[in-house]
Amino acid sequence: MKYLIVGIGNIGAEYEETRHNIGFKVLDQLAKEKGAEFKAGRHGAIAEVKHKGRTLVLLKPSTYVNLSGKAVNYWMQQEKISIENVMVVVDDLALPFGKLRIRAKGSDAGHNGIKDITKTLGRADYPRLRFGIGDDFSKGRQVDYVLGEWSKEENLDLPAHMDAAIKAIESFASIGIERTMNFHNTK
Repeated sequence: MKYLIVGIGNIGAEYEETRHNIGFKVLDQLAKEKGAEFKAGRHGAIAEVKHKGRTLVLLKPSTYVNLSGKAVNYWMQQEKISIENVMVVVDDLALPFGKLRIRAKGSDAGHNGIKDITKTLGRADYPRLRFGIGDDFSKGRQVDYVLGEWSKEENLDLPAHMDAAIKAIESFASIGIERTMNFHNTK
């Protein structure tokens, strides 16, 4: 069985360590743990890993966050992966730093990457893992915050939160979205 795990982020060194790129960062760590390497492909970088007999196709779109749907749609078709086997890993301002929220479907909650995926696919019933980045910014500074780098304190705690996100992704592939939500949505 195949799964498409999509990390949302922006390509380029200037975005690498930003909060908006947590989807890329989580997938990079997962690939590293499994000994896989990303290779350039159409509309994104791809790596393939195995977990409990399942194949996880990891995708880091090269289309920038706001056009993520093009890459997701292409790789779903290319790999013949149905929508219920897709999980999108995305940053979320509405959640405190490090908090995870897994959903089987839902709104875009103002996230342009999710908005574009939903528009491109014509549906919003695909699993997503929202990774809390907090909202420690003053009025009108949201873009600077999202595209800003992690604080020293956040960087210290980031590995543990990324590990929890990886466990949730692996759980999704092995026991399904419903049980994963029960076990991995953090309090």
